[in-house]
Amino acid sequence: MSMLYSSASNDDVCESATDNEVNNENPSAATDKLDYIMKSGGVISRSEGETIHCLTIIGQIEGHYLLGDGQKATKYEHIIPLLVSIEESSDIDGMLMVLNTMGGDVEAGLAIAEMVAGMSKPTVSLVLGGGHSIGVPLAVASDRSFIVPSATMTIHPVRMSGTVVGVPQTYYYFERMQDRIVNFVVDHSNVDENKFRELLLRTDQIATDVGSIVDGKEAVNIGLIDSIGGVSEALASLRDMIQSSGDKV
Repeated sequence: MSMLYSSASNDDVCESATDNEVNNENPSAATDKLDYIMKSGGVISRSEGETIHCLTIIGQIEGHYLLGDGQKATKYEHIIPLLVSIEESSDIDGMLMVLNTMGGDVEAGLAIAEMVAGMSKPTVSLVLGGGHSIGVPLAVASDRSFIVPSATMTIHPVRMSGTVVGVPQTYYYFERMQDRIVNFVVDHSNVDENKFRELLLRTDQIATDVGSIVDGKEAVNIGLIDSIGGVSEALASLRDMIQSSGDKV
């Protein structure tokens, strides 16, 4: 049984930032940087003395089961060690997490979200396109969150796939899983718990399903996301946080 609350990278995601820093003395630096983007789904940029790691969360969050070859996926077993390397690296001052995800495995998504929320370095998230399902906890896990006006976020209850044993214990576990998500979102955003649960259970917005779809402006109005803004606003906020924290290298 798997839980669904619904990039490209490989095993080399923990490659050091300094190994890929572009400088005039290394003629292959541009090739190395492109290779790093393809392998890790991220990019490291340095500006005005600050080094920022941009991490992308795209497609579907892949958990304990492999997705089909034709699907874009973010693999949690790659992202988690990468987050550890970002946290431990003395060369990285902060992280920008860019999301355009349809959701996916609940426990994998929550694991990534908890890792981001537990980082000591400044973090900012930016929702582009969509931050659906388990993408909602991911979007609010950072220190500050942004969303572009055209982006949407789908809020709906946890779904189950596979064999389900119809006993009270199954439904109790199902309810506890939902509470874990709700509690995380409420604790890491300004949304009211009753309002969030109301959005979870609406029946008039999604065909053949329950839940809600909110756009960028509404997500900010209900306190789910901090601000409307794009990449420039997100980076400016992150730089301000880096300078305020005194973590700048």
